[in-house]
Amino acid sequence: MKLSDFQRNVLRYIGIQFASAAISALIKTLRIKVINGETISKLASDKKNFVSAFWHGSMLIGWYMHRNENAAALVSQSKDGEVLAKILEKWNYKVVRGSSSLGGNEALSVMIDLIRGNNFLAITPDGPRGPVYKMKAGAVISAKKTNVPLFLAGIGIKKKFVLKSWDHFEVPKPFSKVVVLYSDPVLIDDSFSYEETNQKIIECEALLNKLQKDALQLC
Repeated sequence: MKLSDFQRNVLRYIGIQFASAAISALIKTLRIKVINGETISKLASDKKNFVSAFWHGSMLIGWYMHRNENAAALVSQSKDGEVLAKILEKWNYKVVRGSSSLGGNEALSVMIDLIRGNNFLAITPDGPRGPVYKMKAGAVISAKKTNVPLFLAGIGIKKKFVLKSWDHFEVPKPFSKVVVLYSDPVLIDDSFSYEETNQKIIECEALLNKLQKDALQLC
């Protein structure tokens, strides 16, 4: 039987709604422990702007931590991005859809506009296509250009499924223990030279990988 465009759209809508509801229900079963989260929680409750960064493979938990806050996210226009956008909208995010081939300068401009638009930014610095665990410039430069602190979040999941995707995407098993380990605020001076900024990106990548390892060990 050949489906009409309308029928395909209805089935697609139902699939997206089901996936977003299932993921939200799964995350609510988890035992999440937050370490060193006092500063970032205070900024969020006071509606102060900042950047929160976590690896792409851990994004479900990373974005869940900032649900119902003044958060914004840049999500690709892919089919996977459509499911993610629906989940984030249910979590009261401001979602901006961008092409998966969005140029670096254009993506950076969007991120800066989101922060200046009275939102804080939650970002996966190795997304949308990797390399995995390698930090691109966006998180650091957007924090630098807007003079806001950057927080890095290591996310450890004790019991999980790991998908065979470029980002080793992690799906927690129900009722698993999860540890979210935040860094102290990282401040990037707007007067930093290109070399100093690049060095800060390297340092943040190393720190985020350490936080990720430490969070897993604490599970």
